[in-house]
Amino acid sequence: MRRYLMLAGVAASLALAGCGGESGDDGSAASNRGVSASEIVLGSYTDLTGPTAIWGVGATNAARMRFDEANEAGGVHGRRIRFVVEDTSYQVPKAISAANKLINRDDILAMVLAVGTPLNNAIMPIQFEANVPNLFPISGGRQMVEPFHPLKFTQRGIYYDEVRASVKYFVENEGKTTPCIIYQDTDYGVEILAGVEDQTADMQMEIGAVSAHKPTESEFTAAILRLKNAGCDLVLMGTVHKDTVLVLDAARKMGWEGVAWVGNNAAYAQVIADQESGQGYYSFVHMAKIYPDDDMTPPVKAWWDKYVSLHGEEPGLAAMEGYRAADLTVLALENAGPELTTDALVKALEGITDYTDIFGYRVSFGPDKHSGATESVLSQVQDGRWVTLEQAITY
Repeated sequence: MRRYLMLAGVAASLALAGCGGESGDDGSAASNRGVSASEIVLGSYTDLTGPTAIWGVGATNAARMRFDEANEAGGVHGRRIRFVVEDTSYQVPKAISAANKLINRDDILAMVLAVGTPLNNAIMPIQFEANVPNLFPISGGRQMVEPFHPLKFTQRGIYYDEVRASVKYFVENEGKTTPCIIYQDTDYGVEILAGVEDQTADMQMEIGAVSAHKPTESEFTAAILRLKNAGCDLVLMGTVHKDTVLVLDAARKMGWEGVAWVGNNAAYAQVIADQESGQGYYSFVHMAKIYPDDDMTPPVKAWWDKYVSLHGEEPGLAAMEGYRAADLTVLALENAGPELTTDALVKALEGITDYTDIFGYRVSFGPDKHSGATESVLSQVQDGRWVTLEQAITY
């Protein structure tokens, strides 16, 4: 009930503020909202001060860097990009207020890199009523692309798809026979569970054991013992940073070896690699972390050095994702032509069918395909750092 009330509140909040954009003679919103003779206005509601700020700060810093590069080169068809970023602290009420401002006061053409599955889910319906595309949200939830909507585009892997790829890969390539699941009892965790259930059903396999826990759980000895007694040799993890570390710690203390522990984007961080128990842990991700002593290509090295110069810290995975999202957006704006409208932007995005970013990862879209990533990178923790094992695993 609270969720339905929340969505109703979003609708009321945004509806009261009006449709945004210039109005035509019939009172309807003009199709070229966010576009003037001199500028293009893009927006983002993100987390700059809350629990996922590591994503919000890095992504928007890198995105702004790419937009500034476009502006310094003369803009897009003579228009400068103005990127308006609002902090939500990962709170839905703040996201509602931020989206209201971006859509109705700033009159943005598109939302770019909005952080968080629950925040996107709450805001997308009203955003789409205002004809504002949702470009490259920082979320791996299926709702970012399903059901299909002409204004939904994502560049990152979908959790559900990645966990299905995980099961398939470890059964077919590593000979695993008894997949099991440990997951948070949240929307995110249930999506991981669904992916494992659907993939094992397709492969006519049985799941050895399932263990669910609250996000605040801190004791996993009983859960790990249950999985061990079930003979699991592959454990798919619907966890994030803290509970991933706690689960792996519990397994190490129990002396349980010979198991492939496999996570995804939500549990891919250096803090896990830093733990002794993280040794050997796997993760399927859409991009792999770069370390300063890696052998970088000249474009990546230039990007790295520029980011460090601007922000005084090394760019992480969030910065890679943010820069690519902005680069895709600039490319679409260029391809849309000087007569820029929402429809032209959508068609231009759908026309990006063979794109490779500066980091070497491929993305493609189409009229019926708005989920850009169809490949995963398999990484493993080895001696305190993430090591890429497979570069392009399809699903």
